[in-house]
Amino acid sequence: MNAFPSKKVLVVGGSSGIGEAVAKAFAEGGAEVTIASRSKTRLDQAAQGIGKEVQVAVLDTADVAAVEAFFADRGPFDHVVISAAQTPTGSVRELPLESARAALDSKFWGAYHVARAARIAEGGSLTFVSGFLSVRPSKGAVLQGAVNAALEALARGLALELSPVRVNTVSPGLIATPLWSKLSDEARGAMYEAAAERLPARRIGQAEDVANAVVYLAATPFATGSTVLVDGGGAIA
Repeated sequence: MNAFPSKKVLVVGGSSGIGEAVAKAFAEGGAEVTIASRSKTRLDQAAQGIGKEVQVAVLDTADVAAVEAFFADRGPFDHVVISAAQTPTGSVRELPLESARAALDSKFWGAYHVARAARIAEGGSLTFVSGFLSVRPSKGAVLQGAVNAALEALARGLALELSPVRVNTVSPGLIATPLWSKLSDEARGAMYEAAAERLPARRIGQAEDVANAVVYLAATPFATGSTVLVDGGGAIA
């Protein structure tokens, strides 16, 4: 069923992982999808995999001028999704300050820049992707939890400021994406197996699970200011 016929959708971070799954879900719903990220090569690869005449745009969300120029040159989008981020892990006392600030620039300020400049049609939506560490902190990833919490708070405030544009957040748990490709097959498999045993859902999340939640929020006109957990029960386990 085409839930988004001819709707214009932008997925920032749509070149891999969760963002790519989100873009594919919208495209299969009949939307006119544009995916954006910093890598033209990865964008082209993702677009070929998604099909459906997906458009690509090279965009660095840390570059304020580039973000503003991108939206100034385009008409309004019906739905904008932001899943682009790089957030290194490490304890507060050991993670270099430069890395910590880079994480904020990537995940929080990048989303802030897009939210500030994006042109979204009335009744459309803006959706952030955060992470369940905002409510279930980890001593080895304190910064990530703080950034995710800030992103969710930003979305709630923007739901008021940008009304009637709707603003929501999807908060994933452990998701099997290329993010973990640097681990060996053995280490990655062991991590997934241990997590599946611990989680109430008894499985690891897939990018499509998160995409389902994003599409639900975009398609539900009464959903705004919400944070939807898609974590297999990680926040309560």
